[in-house]
Amino acid sequence: MSYLIVFSVSLLVSVLLVLTQSRHGRWTLDSTVGIQKMHTLPTPRIGGVAIAAGLIAAYMLSDLKVKQILGHLLVAGVPAFGFGLLEDLTKKISVRVRLFATMSSGFLAAYLSGVSMQDTGFAPLDWLLGYTFISILFTGFAVGGIANAINIIDGFNGLAAGSSAIMMTAIGLISLQVGDLDLAKVCFLSVSIVIGYALLNWPKGKLFLGDGGAYLIGFVLAWMAVKLPMRHAEINAWATLLVCTYPVLEVGFSVRRRRNRAGGQSVKPDKLHLHHLIHKRIICQRFPKYSALFKNNLTSPVCWFATAIPAAWAIAFPKNTEMLALGFFGFILIYAFIYNRLTQFSWCFSTKKS
Repeated sequence: MSYLIVFSVSLLVSVLLVLTQSRHGRWTLDSTVGIQKMHTLPTPRIGGVAIAAGLIAAYMLSDLKVKQILGHLLVAGVPAFGFGLLEDLTKKISVRVRLFATMSSGFLAAYLSGVSMQDTGFAPLDWLLGYTFISILFTGFAVGGIANAINIIDGFNGLAAGSSAIMMTAIGLISLQVGDLDLAKVCFLSVSIVIGYALLNWPKGKLFLGDGGAYLIGFVLAWMAVKLPMRHAEINAWATLLVCTYPVLEVGFSVRRRRNRAGGQSVKPDKLHLHHLIHKRIICQRFPKYSALFKNNLTSPVCWFATAIPAAWAIAFPKNTEMLALGFFGFILIYAFIYNRLTQFSWCFSTKKS
């Protein structure tokens, strides 16, 4: 019943945000002007409010153990959500400030819970993480990185929400494998909340997550990815890294690509993310006569496979370091191959240059 309630809360708040946009639109509407803008009508970008409302409802409905986990999430998530929402409303918060805010959420979560990354399965790093200060710094950096990664893939209707739901479901299923019902419930409650919002985002594109929503979902996902292997030594940290492979690779490739171009500004946006290339090189070429909204909506399901494949691998081998590492590096090669083909203006469906 709690899953249905938090889903309903998220959905109801999302509907209200859309219906009342004439009153708050002067602050909340996302314009269609910008290098990464793929929508055709101004759209509210405060879907994070619905996510936050759902998490508060989940906290109120949960038992003591689950409430403790959600309580840490709600308190620690304030910097990430707050500064992201402030950017949605003012458009004046710099990328570096928002990055520090998301990292601060990671630091705060580690402080409140007493949990930080200490066992990654990589001996030299684990030796460094034996020092509490370094462990907390590393945890904050990792959490901030994943939170920002979810914001990076938030480029088409349903892409960030659908990908996040897949990844949190995977972590929930791995939690069930080791009998951690509390962590699994937090994951599945989060999925219910995300789906409630997503019904307004995909396929109609009536409401966007905005930075606040993307950072909040990303923070929840990142903290579950940290918490699971730290609560259960038999679960390798490679497992949750593999679950999050797609957004993590997007960050890595984006930083490398932007630093290699003229000017070397790694925070300057572009339209060379994998999802942009799939939209331009595959969807638009295969469905040239369809509407912009249809092509926008079709891009996300294609990209969901990039999330689902490594997540499924992690579910299958959560305790096998060799198989997890094979899956991670194997997916890097697949990603690099696909990205190379798309950026070289040729796709394997055809030998014709476009």
